[in-house]
Amino acid sequence: MATAAAASASEAEAEPKAGPEAEGGEDEAKAARARRKVLSRAVAAATYKTMGPEWDQQEEGVSESDGDEEYAMASSAESSPGEYEWGYDEEEKNQLEIERLEEQLSINVYDYNCHVDLIRLLRLEGELTKVRMARQKMSEIFPLTEELWLEWLHDEISMAMDGLDREHVYDLFERAVKDYICPNIWLEYGQYSVGGIGQKGGLEKVRSVFERALSSVGLHMTKGLAIWEAYREFESAIVEAARLEKVHSLFRRQLSIPLYDMEATFAEYEEWSEDPIPESVIQSYNKALQQLEKYKPYEEALLQAEAPRLAEYQAYIDFEMKIGDPARIQLIFERALVENCLVPDLWIRYSQYLDRQLKVKDLVLSVHSRAVRNCPWTVALWSRYLLAMERHGIEHRVISVTFEKALSAGFIQATDYVEIWQAYLDYLRRRVDFKQDSSKELEELRSAFARALEHLKQEVEERFNESGDPSCLIMQNWARIEARLCNNMQKARELWDSIMTRGNAKFANMWLEYYNLERAHGDTQHCRKALHRAVQCTSDYPEHVCEVLLTMERTEGTLEDWDIAVQKTETRLARVNEQRIKAAEKEAALAQQEEEKAEQRKRARAEKKALKKKKKTRGADKHRADEDDEKEWGDDEEEQPSKRRRVENSVLPAGEAEPGSEADLSGSIAPAAAEPPLEPKEVRVGARRRDVPKVPHDSSKDGVTVFVSNLPYGLGEPAATLRPLFEACGDVVEVRPIFSNRGDFRGYCYVEFREEAAALQALQLDRQSVEGRPMFVSPCVDKSKNPDFKVFRYSTALEKHKLFVSGLPFSCTKEELEEICKAHGTVKDIRLVTNRAGKPKGLAYVEYENESQASQAVLKMDGMTIRENVIKVAISNPPQRKVPEKPEARKAPGSALLPRQVYGARGKGRTQLSLLPRALQRPSATTTQAENGPATLPAGTTPATSEAPKMSNADFAKLLLRK
Repeated sequence: MATAAAASASEAEAEPKAGPEAEGGEDEAKAARARRKVLSRAVAAATYKTMGPEWDQQEEGVSESDGDEEYAMASSAESSPGEYEWGYDEEEKNQLEIERLEEQLSINVYDYNCHVDLIRLLRLEGELTKVRMARQKMSEIFPLTEELWLEWLHDEISMAMDGLDREHVYDLFERAVKDYICPNIWLEYGQYSVGGIGQKGGLEKVRSVFERALSSVGLHMTKGLAIWEAYREFESAIVEAARLEKVHSLFRRQLSIPLYDMEATFAEYEEWSEDPIPESVIQSYNKALQQLEKYKPYEEALLQAEAPRLAEYQAYIDFEMKIGDPARIQLIFERALVENCLVPDLWIRYSQYLDRQLKVKDLVLSVHSRAVRNCPWTVALWSRYLLAMERHGIEHRVISVTFEKALSAGFIQATDYVEIWQAYLDYLRRRVDFKQDSSKELEELRSAFARALEHLKQEVEERFNESGDPSCLIMQNWARIEARLCNNMQKARELWDSIMTRGNAKFANMWLEYYNLERAHGDTQHCRKALHRAVQCTSDYPEHVCEVLLTMERTEGTLEDWDIAVQKTETRLARVNEQRIKAAEKEAALAQQEEEKAEQRKRARAEKKALKKKKKTRGADKHRADEDDEKEWGDDEEEQPSKRRRVENSVLPAGEAEPGSEADLSGSIAPAAAEPPLEPKEVRVGARRRDVPKVPHDSSKDGVTVFVSNLPYGLGEPAATLRPLFEACGDVVEVRPIFSNRGDFRGYCYVEFREEAAALQALQLDRQSVEGRPMFVSPCVDKSKNPDFKVFRYSTALEKHKLFVSGLPFSCTKEELEEICKAHGTVKDIRLVTNRAGKPKGLAYVEYENESQASQAVLKMDGMTIRENVIKVAISNPPQRKVPEKPEARKAPGSALLPRQVYGARGKGRTQLSLLPRALQRPSATTTQAENGPATLPAGTTPATSEAPKMSNADFAKLLLRK
């Protein structure tokens, strides 16, 4: 609709311009006014759909007019508030909004929405010059979308009047096809170039545009067909014998490419061609159909998914990468970037493929340039862009300009500025010829280092409240370059002094870096001086620094140097130990306070819960008493069902009847009730219990038995599952799983072997995964006889050759961690800590061959980033576990062991208050129950008479009435 309206506007505009030119012409200002009115009418026509049928009638009136009347009507349409609702107030509001947007862009030129709104308002106002400037400014900062480009192109096409305007439109098309892969823009480009076929070189221009369009989007399975058909229609329209062969060639090329609706193209070729289709063309067509079947699942996934369809595009990219066709790989990347232009990882992957595989200069640099325009906040894209420009030999001036753009891109964190400065400084360092004592490149490198430090200190630190370079990496690189490449140790020492004064003097690794630099390029005196300062200042690993100092003096120092070093290290380590003891005492005090607070909170919660339960019990008693008052005294037939069930399940002595029953009242036993009594609870539970014989544990076989726990509770057949695992260790006599009363597996079992050596070997299966859970395998030990036995098999003391790593990503594997750790020494073992369900906890223990390697690994790995997680690395020194109180602690001095707590009638309840009225309480036997044994009965007393008969509510009521 917009294209047709623009074309009609262009034709209508040509007539009034012809008159003034024939008469001698109008001035330039009048021509500009005419262009503005044409643009306004083009905009009005493009918005037909939003204005309804009334707009259609008005537009028809405009198209029927001609000459000066057309301009008069267009002018009246712009100035008539009754017809178009564009009054003076609306224009004034638009002007104010335009001024506001221009002011906003002067403050922040990277405001994308402001650019779009400003272009829209200027276009509505018909400001041709301003809208062109606004579009030009936006296109220099951002890549434009397909819709914005088509809108701009349609406006320019509608106002193109001569060859110069046509060339300007051609330039716009060239810029448009470089931002994104847009089949619609290529189609518009080809159709517009057909209009200039009458000009010099017009035919070659058309063919060149279509050929480039086929190279760019001809492989597009869903939208490439339109380009092929437009090209064929153009060639078919040229009535020349030589053109027939060109059409044949286009048909054959198209049929060799997997595209949607290939069958219709093949049928069209058969109908158009007078000769039979060659066999080679048919074979290519069939091969393309087979390829189409492979691509269809990915294309259908894209059609069914919703934008931006990143996951579907990534799967499609992986598929194309396996096939390895560069043209198709490039196409699928471009298609994915149309909808995911703000995904930096996609740009990085695309540019990395071009850098490593294609290595075509223009293509590589174009993609890098587009990447930083789409995601200017991503420092990795700028760093890769600088490397690509250096790799392809771009001029130093252009690279410097690109770096300045990167500095003004507005990164989101301070470390990004450090990274881009490092990339640029590396580039400048590679330009220097260090064989010369002085050169222009060397001076430029030094001034860049100084500027980087100043930039980080002022601008970056002011914005982020940090410089982004706490370890002074840039200054360290500068010092190394001065020492190693320029032989200027004096400058290197000055830089290291500056590094230490910025809060790095307490870190041992900084001093050791300086010491190594002095060892390689300085002298022994400065090495000794550096280590003496390190001993006094280091607070994280003073032992390691002291060891390095003593090692150096043992190798190179005199007796006096050795005595001084020993005295300083002993004094320093003594002071460090005192500080650590004080810190530990303070930490212990704080921990004790926290424990006391936790105990107080726990006690308060318990008291609150007991009080709440007590109130609830009193309320229930009161409610029960009210219900009993409502009943008639002695009405035992309305006994509650729960009470009746309890009485029915009770076992009474032979010949006795329940108190209050019919037998008790009439003296005879009534016949059994019609409703059969319920089964006892023991019978019901036993019916559900597995038919598994109870095997008593034989403690004499503990030596050949292991205890296996933490098994999945849903394990169907534990014995059948575990037997193959343990048979690898030796002959298994029995696998004895433990079940609950309900027949459910309780998650542990005993495995008995024939030989003790097999049991010992089975302990190596500890932590092996069984259906996703690590099973625990431990010796079978009776803890009542061996209370000090510990199942935990890992050391809980300080191990200087072992590291404790925390903060790891949960997805980090043992192999990945080993790959990182082995760069610092020989790794003997790595253990990832998991919970009982087998899920990682982000912790690990890494065991090295010796203490020296572990110390180096701590210095290098502490603070390292793994998958956006900053890890912490330290020497393994687990905190002391709380020792449980032993039974001997309950003994009073000189007294026997206290008896076990005897619970009352309410078991382990918080309160032992009896709910039985005092009048109904009977004196109990004046005997105490022996520990773990039956109670002793008085002489002449039988167990049957020691229990009070159970009574109902009616019995309680009768007893109270008798009083």
